[in-house]
Amino acid sequence: MSAPPRLVALYTAPAAGAPVVRVPEARALAGRGLEGDRYAAGEGSFSRWPGRGRAVTLISAEALREAEAAFSVSLSAGEHRRNLVVEGLDPALLRGVPFQIGEARFEGVRLCAPCKYLVRVTGQAEAFDALVGRGGLRAEVAAGGTIREGDAVLWDPADRARAPRLPG
Repeated sequence: MSAPPRLVALYTAPAAGAPVVRVPEARALAGRGLEGDRYAAGEGSFSRWPGRGRAVTLISAEALREAEAAFSVSLSAGEHRRNLVVEGLDPALLRGVPFQIGEARFEGVRLCAPCKYLVRVTGQAEAFDALVGRGGLRAEVAAGGTIREGDAVLWDPADRARAPRLPG
């Protein structure tokens, strides 16, 4: 039996455009995001638009490696600007599905397409194209708690079968 998917890196940024910082753990705040992160504070680049799915973003380590190899870009060390990097799982499988990392529970909301903002912040013209189809997932924090690098990503596969068809 293979190991469960796990959280391999965790990033926050205190304000829109600020550099992301890798942290070994963070407190997920229900309905808000990660403590110390721009979106939990309502200061993210996209915070001014209403809607769900801005609290936390996930991307897979495998997708980042593919993107870097295919487009010769650097997306490591948080340059992808996603909060959670998971390994052993395509985050798109969690769209519309409740899942848990550490003590916190989340709900996958919608796919996280790349945007041109990423190009401006990284200075890498190919960063946008590198993440098309690999951008990850936007999620809400359903119940708060501490999450740590190395925590398993847990969900009930039956929830995927019951998940409503969501746009995006």
